[in-house]
Amino acid sequence: MDENLNEAIALRRREISTDAYSMSLGELTNLYRDGELDVHPEFQRVYRWTDEQKSKLIESILLGIPLPSIFVAQNTDGTWDVVDGVQRISTILQLQGLLVDEDGRPLPKLTLRPTRYLPQLDGKVWEDADPDKSLDQAQRLDIRRAKVDLKIIKRDSSPGAKYDLFQRLNGFGTLLSPQELRSCMVIATDRNFYQWIERLSKHESFVETTSLTDRLKDEQYDLELVLRYLAFRSIPEDDIRRIGALGDYLNDKSVKTAEDGIDYSVEEERFKTTFDLLSDSLGDNSFRTFNPSKGRFQGSFSNTAFEIVGLGLAYHIDHYITNQEGLDLENRVKKIWKEGNFGRGFATGKSPDERLRRTIPAGRTLFAP
Repeated sequence: MDENLNEAIALRRREISTDAYSMSLGELTNLYRDGELDVHPEFQRVYRWTDEQKSKLIESILLGIPLPSIFVAQNTDGTWDVVDGVQRISTILQLQGLLVDEDGRPLPKLTLRPTRYLPQLDGKVWEDADPDKSLDQAQRLDIRRAKVDLKIIKRDSSPGAKYDLFQRLNGFGTLLSPQELRSCMVIATDRNFYQWIERLSKHESFVETTSLTDRLKDEQYDLELVLRYLAFRSIPEDDIRRIGALGDYLNDKSVKTAEDGIDYSVEEERFKTTFDLLSDSLGDNSFRTFNPSKGRFQGSFSNTAFEIVGLGLAYHIDHYITNQEGLDLENRVKKIWKEGNFGRGFATGKSPDERLRRTIPAGRTLFAP
C-alpha cells in the first residue's frame, strides 16, 4: 500500500514543474507594463478588497513586513498568468496609476486611507505636485524595491496544473462564491469564453425568466446557470449518473469547454431562442413552481424548474427553432407540476446529482416534439 502511495506521489509530482525566485515589486511593475504579466483585470469585479485593505498592504510594505508568495503560471509564449496574488499586485499597480480594466482604460489611482500603525497615510497618493499629498521619493523607492517570492508553474507542467493550483490556493478560507472562483478559473483559461457567457447572462429574456435576487446576482449565480445550461443541455443520460459533486463537475466542464472551444454563434442562437420562447409564454413564472390547487405559480427561482423546463426545452431547441407547432409551453409546464412527481419537498434531502438524474430526463420527455 505504501509503495502504491509513493508511486502516486511521484507521478503527480512529475505533472507539476515549478521554479522559484525573489523579485522586486518594481520588476513586477515593469513586467506588467511590458505586457509580460497578466493579472486578469476581470478579477477586479470578483475580489473585494476595500481601500482600507489595500492601504494595509502598503503599510506592511513600508514597515518591512514580508509579503506572502505570489504564484504565477508560465504560458506557452513565456508570459505569466497570476494564479494567486492578483489583488496584491493590482494594489501596487493601482497605487502607481498603472492598473487598467479589461478594455485597457486606466483605473482611478489609489488614494490611501489611515492605517493602525501609519495613520499619516490618510489621503496620500503615489506622486503629486503637492508634497503634503504625495509619498516622498524614499517611500516610493522602498515600495518598488520591496521583494516578494515568486512560485512559478512552468509551461511543461500538465495542462490542468494551473487550474487545480488556482482552485486549491483560493478555495480555503475565501469569501468568494463557488461561481466567482469558477469564473476566475475560466478567465485564466480563455477570456473570450468568459466574456461570452457573461453576455449570455445579460440577455433580456434570460434575466426576465430567471428573475434572480440581487444577492444571487452579486454571487454570479446567473453565470453559473449559463454554465449549467451549457454543461447539461445535451449531456448523454448515461453520463448524468457519473456527475458526482456538482461543483467539481462544473469546474472541470467549464475549464474544458473554454480550452476546447465552442461554436459561439450556434450555441448563442440556441440559448437565446430557448429563453425567448419561455419569456414570451411564461415570463418570470418560467422557473417557479405551479400550485394546481391554487391555480397559480408561486415561490422564487427553482433549480428543479430550471432543470426540467429550461434544460428540457433546450434539449429539443433545434427542432423548435424552425417548428413551434404544438409546443404549447404553458400547458406543458403546468402538466409537470400537476402530475405530482416534482412537487413541494421533491428535492429535500437529495444531492444535486441525484436531483439531476430525475429532472433532466423528465424535462426531455416533457418537451419531446
